[in-house]
Amino acid sequence: MQLSDFDFDLPESLIATRPAEPRSAARLLVAEGDKITDGVVTDLLDWLNPGDRLVLNDTKVIPARLAGYRVRSGPEGETQARMDVTLLEPRAGGAWAALIKPLKKIREEEEIVFAAGLKARLLSKADGQGVLQFDLEGADFDAALEAAGKMPLPPYIAAKRAADERDKTDYQTVWAAHSGAVAAPTASLHFDEALLAALKAKGVMLTHVTLHVGAGTFLPVKVDNVADHKMHAEWGRVTQQAVDEIAATKASGGRVIPVGTTALRLIESAAASGAIAPWEGPTDIFIYPGFTFHVADALMTNFHLPKSTLMMLVSALLGQDRIRRVYDHAISENYRFFSYGDASLLIP
Repeated sequence: MQLSDFDFDLPESLIATRPAEPRSAARLLVAEGDKITDGVVTDLLDWLNPGDRLVLNDTKVIPARLAGYRVRSGPEGETQARMDVTLLEPRAGGAWAALIKPLKKIREEEEIVFAAGLKARLLSKADGQGVLQFDLEGADFDAALEAAGKMPLPPYIAAKRAADERDKTDYQTVWAAHSGAVAAPTASLHFDEALLAALKAKGVMLTHVTLHVGAGTFLPVKVDNVADHKMHAEWGRVTQQAVDEIAATKASGGRVIPVGTTALRLIESAAASGAIAPWEGPTDIFIYPGFTFHVADALMTNFHLPKSTLMMLVSALLGQDRIRRVYDHAISENYRFFSYGDASLLIP
């Protein structure tokens, strides 16, 4: 398979920069068999059955984008340089790997000063990234980051507008619980409390898992031969309770439907042996056509970038010809694409 097999032309006008209001008013494309149905997210109540189980990623996005300045004392006196920092992933001892711009203007052991009393010292830099040691930890760090940071919007939104206070709500799921993601599990952004209550009342069950989505989710695929691509690793956890709930649904004939590619990648990582089992640790699972799914019976997801690993994932689930028809339909019907865009329910 070649990277070009997953390419398509997407009009710039279909890239969403704000979500639908309310969340559950976003459009929903349902692909089942050869049929494509247009609706809205609240129509999930018509497509899901009592006994089905949605698997939800309960990671919490941190406001990982920080603006600060580096202070340096020298023969010419004190000088400052603006620094833009995007946190990527936590490291041991409270340190963080980060993108720092301009990286060449800061030396190891120098300090960056941010708002809200937050400071960080550069421990090392390599491969275009730095490792920062912050002066706060635990709840104090979380509070300062909340005050000083902005949401790390995807590059295709950030190129069109800056993040603002509204994004701190818009770019977070209503069930977010465990801090650590620097990108949202975006299919989950379509759910509000009213929709969740209606689904539960119908008998649709919910299971929570955690995958901290990393900035690598936006990295382009740079190889022509798809099989040569190496995925970034992300930390995840599937508890014994989640395993028991998913196994019980399978045993009773219900469908297990992850909400988002992150939840799907995690539960399939935990089921690599053929049966789902508790899991904790990094996963770099790469799902592309030819993959054998052990857990997921369907998938709710947004519409993805051309030539991306997520485009390969949905092609693995539905088949390349079928997903091409789905995307042709979505474009012709002006569905909104990417993180703040509309949703699809893909049923193999």
